[in-house]
Amino acid sequence: MAPALAPAPSGPTNVTKILEKAGQFTIFIRLMKATQVSNQLLGQLNNTNNGITIFAPTDNAFSTLKSGTLNSLSDEQKVELVQFHIIPAYLSSSQFQTISNPLRTQAGDSGDGKFPLNVTTAGNTVNITSGLTNTSVSGTVFTDGQLAVYQIDKVLQPLQIFDPRPPAPAPAPAKTKKQSEEDVGDSPDDDPTADKSEAVEKNVGMTVTLILIALPLITLLS
Repeated sequence: MAPALAPAPSGPTNVTKILEKAGQFTIFIRLMKATQVSNQLLGQLNNTNNGITIFAPTDNAFSTLKSGTLNSLSDEQKVELVQFHIIPAYLSSSQFQTISNPLRTQAGDSGDGKFPLNVTTAGNTVNITSGLTNTSVSGTVFTDGQLAVYQIDKVLQPLQIFDPRPPAPAPAPAKTKKQSEEDVGDSPDDDPTADKSEAVEKNVGMTVTLILIALPLITLLS
């Protein structure tokens, strides 16, 4: 990765100021501020020793998204999108070769298939895939041992937002004993209408038979 380190601003570590000094990250900065993620990072970096790694998409990266994509997202989805670009651990460029996939992002656990993020290396190239986006780290913006900011040229699109899986169909409810008995009672074999029709047919047949037997007797008597 070709270094493109931005000078550290004076005072507490501030991600948005670092990105502002680097340039070409205005859309990502705007999203971080609108979702309050920038304030969360400010607190994490200056009140704890926890490390943070950020994959920062450039303005050109956002321009490759379909028109209206960001406006179509809910407030919650915008937060998840920003958090999906943040790893809650400091990763130096050399550590990308030994990390375990999938990476856990601040958007949520990648193990459930909703926010998977995988990083692989080939020589000095660091490749990143979200299941929908394939890109690579194109430069190092900032690193100080606690915070690492890397430039990427595509917006990482998590499956949970851009290709959510449909919920599994609910299992059919088991029939109760009463329902099973009702189903048996409704079967054609037990249809009372069928029994009545059969009885009528038998009665008609017997009547015709009696008439045929009676006719010769009537003739003889007459």
